[in-house]
Amino acid sequence: MLHIILYEPEIPQNTGALIRLSANMGAHLHLIHPIMFDLSEKKVRRAGLDYAELANVEEHANLEACLQKIQPNRVFALTTKTTRYYTEPAFENGDAFLFGPESRGLPTEIIEGLPFEQRLTIPMLPGGRSLNLANAVSVVVYEAWRQLDFAPEL
Repeated sequence: MLHIILYEPEIPQNTGALIRLSANMGAHLHLIHPIMFDLSEKKVRRAGLDYAELANVEEHANLEACLQKIQPNRVFALTTKTTRYYTEPAFENGDAFLFGPESRGLPTEIIEGLPFEQRLTIPMLPGGRSLNLANAVSVVVYEAWRQLDFAPEL
């Protein structure tokens, strides 16, 4: 299975959209506390529609607890502070994709704690700062799923 890890998510609509995405592709969604909103908020439910019951969503007290529980093959951090594109690795079943909070991205110590080859970016035109979180997750995890031939059991 593929794992999507949201580190301290801030915007309920993004998390709702990613609940829907994970339900439709069989990925597991992991939310790292603190979460800056109540998961029962109307905005989360509206964005996730009725997919919450179909999605595998777990909350974790911190990143270490999440990684210890899921024991991914590899963790790929998405950041604008690297030059390696998300299309370069050969992804494997069991990989995890770590995304930071919408307003500030992943902390430097988390990014630097991973090998260079596990730090990925999505190309943008010069001057672009970042993509919407739900859009960025969609781009990256669909590429991983494509590489796995859209296997129904992730």
